[in-house]
Amino acid sequence: MRNDSKVDRRSREFVVRTHRVYTPQALEPGREIQLEEQASHYLGRVLRVAAGQRLVLFNGDGHDYAAEVLRPARAGMSLRIDSRLPGMPESPLAITVAQALSRGERMAETLQKCTELGAAAYQLLDTERVEVRLRGDKLDKRMAHWRGVIVSACEQCGRSRVPQLAGVVALDDWLQVDAAAVRLALDPAAGRSLAQFAAGLGAARAVTIVVGPEGGFSEAELTRSRAAGIEGVSLGPRILRTETSAPAAVSVLQALLGDLR
Repeated sequence: MRNDSKVDRRSREFVVRTHRVYTPQALEPGREIQLEEQASHYLGRVLRVAAGQRLVLFNGDGHDYAAEVLRPARAGMSLRIDSRLPGMPESPLAITVAQALSRGERMAETLQKCTELGAAAYQLLDTERVEVRLRGDKLDKRMAHWRGVIVSACEQCGRSRVPQLAGVVALDDWLQVDAAAVRLALDPAAGRSLAQFAAGLGAARAVTIVVGPEGGFSEAELTRSRAAGIEGVSLGPRILRTETSAPAAVSVLQALLGDLR
């Protein structure tokens, strides 16, 4: 009699030990595909992957796929998909990070760390104290870069689903959207901590954390947020940088309500 738990464990061990590569292509056992040029170049030039080597592919559908390299061309590596593997389960708590835009690589750092910690989705916000203004082609390039950061984090941490990244919206416009999730804004002056609030959420299955930019939210923004039903919570006695705040909040929620318990 087959022990499914042992089979799944062996499959997961194979995934952990093997290079994981994202591709947007449809994947199914028995199919041969040609990887995109960037992934092929990285595998061939940097990792020196050779014909016959085994890889793991994923496309965000919740599964992993065992594959064998047929031809290690750096401009378009050919692979054959051998089998479908069980993907990493997602957290029972769906966490959305609504993050005000931040400068330089701070935004990328936030997305990378929150993805590794299990955030399910991201909403980018434009607020009063945002110091970076992105429009047109410049915004498109940054969005593509940030999506790449999320994908790379999934490759590294083993996730089989890729968190969604929604485009930039003004805070006041976003406040008008009805939301089924509990929405919490990080505010150092709030009377309750995130941990205290989360302890009373019980069976909540979706939470949105709203994080301000480098200068934080203005008092007017916090007032409008409260009027829209968003609770203010703190992260304790220390004031954290914006790129630290979201990962810290995701960690607290995952430890109390998610899959870090």
